[in-house]
Amino acid sequence: MKVLVNGATGLIGRHLCRSLAAQGHTVAAVSRSVSRPDGLAVAEIHQWDSQSGPVPRAAFAGVDAVVNLAGEPIDARRWTDEQKRRIRDSRVITTTNIVEGLRTADSKPEVFVSGSAVGFYGDRGDEELDESSGPGRGFMSELCEQWEREAARVNELGIRVVQVRTGVVLSLEGGALKKMIAPFKLGVGGPLGNGKQWFPWIHIDDIAGICHHAILTASLQGPVNGVAPHSVTNAEFTRELARALHRPAFLPVPQMAMKVLIGEMSEVLFGSQRVLPKTALASGYKFRHATLAEALADLLGKSKRAHG
Repeated sequence: MKVLVNGATGLIGRHLCRSLAAQGHTVAAVSRSVSRPDGLAVAEIHQWDSQSGPVPRAAFAGVDAVVNLAGEPIDARRWTDEQKRRIRDSRVITTTNIVEGLRTADSKPEVFVSGSAVGFYGDRGDEELDESSGPGRGFMSELCEQWEREAARVNELGIRVVQVRTGVVLSLEGGALKKMIAPFKLGVGGPLGNGKQWFPWIHIDDIAGICHHAILTASLQGPVNGVAPHSVTNAEFTRELARALHRPAFLPVPQMAMKVLIGEMSEVLFGSQRVLPKTALASGYKFRHATLAEALADLLGKSKRAHG
């Protein structure tokens, strides 16, 4: 199988490309630059500026599946109006340009796997959320709705579409966990606010695994929650990480202080989303790291082995 990936150099993209290549698939990428970063497991790179127009037809030659994981990092900088525009355009316009490229492609892939996020659900307290739950309110919810609506347009072309609503990805190569470890090791880690908000996490192996599963599973379409099956609150996550690092975790981070520090983006940190991977489980996906304790043990164990 040949898979075309947009966002191949990102956290999830790199891992997915390695996994696909290791299983014998041919991986191609689209990128602004055709220079190949060290360690990127792709056979070919097609040059494309995601904001300037459709993906070139040549990129789709012989492709069986297209995966779009690109987007301006949510936590790259404070959410000014300009930054929110950048975040939105990097997802919505990029997806529009992929769909338009597919419309004129000489041969069509069987499936389009598009990124989305659990931000779709907004701040929902203790409500259990599966793929049938409606959208919430706020910037992230509205963004995810737009993003998914654009991706769904490929259905008109007879292409199956899967939108993976990704939770907080745990990896030591980047993302939230890597940022959390340093303060915890210094003994100044702690829960966000009262810690009662639900924390929808997933191991990097499993988010890449769900993307791969979405490519191969013909019955799977529409939204799929990319989160682990065992939900935890922020306080439970904090305790588990502190235990894994053998450090204390008793200094709560006040919500008001974070709002002053990072502005509107604090809504993402303090929002509560009790998200369940109902569709992934029903379609037969087997999680490699279903519990937080096991996921952290795997990641931190790999780190210890890597550093001798």
